[in-house]
Amino acid sequence: MKKVYYFVGFLILLFNFSCENNANEIELIDDNIDIDLPIDSPIDTTKNKKNFKILSLGDSYTIGESVCETCRFPEQLKDSLLLKFERDTTISVKVIARTGWTTGSLIGAIRAENLSTDYDLVTLLIGVNNQFTSINFSVYETEFPALVSSAIKAVNDNKNKLIVVSIPDYAFTPLVGGNTAISNDIDKYNEFAKKYCDENEITFVNITE
Repeated sequence: MKKVYYFVGFLILLFNFSCENNANEIELIDDNIDIDLPIDSPIDTTKNKKNFKILSLGDSYTIGESVCETCRFPEQLKDSLLLKFERDTTISVKVIARTGWTTGSLIGAIRAENLSTDYDLVTLLIGVNNQFTSINFSVYETEFPALVSSAIKAVNDNKNKLIVVSIPDYAFTPLVGGNTAISNDIDKYNEFAKKYCDENEITFVNITE
């Protein structure tokens, strides 16, 4: 649970910094994160705005399989953010995620939703089921960038409002009990996602460790 708090804390910092109109970069450092965060494109430049919208895209890691609805990380993020704003601020969270979804499943779900483009923040965490079901890695190489593009459209083409989250390594769960092959596969997915995000100046948060 400590790892979840670190992650939610990072997202809170990102959201708060993004509400400021500052052309500098701020370096966020804690026990798990060391990242240069560009904040020149604020989430919202209208100081009077009171209603924010978060969109979280993914699979079981996002929907929170086997945990309560308020335990999933998008809901924890919302609740923590509300403590930082005035009482009349509202934050709505839309989650498009389901256990077992691959990148292709998420692409289909997004198309079916006909999403608006006025979200203030989007998180994307996807890929573990591509690995789990042994889908050829080339599919992820094609479909991950497509999902990033869809996510950016949801925030009105402002890529600074997108956070890509690394895939946790289920090889270390009690069910699996350690499996080097799985860990190597997960690393391959995360390395590709990070490289793509770095090349396109998109925030990538590594929570896997």
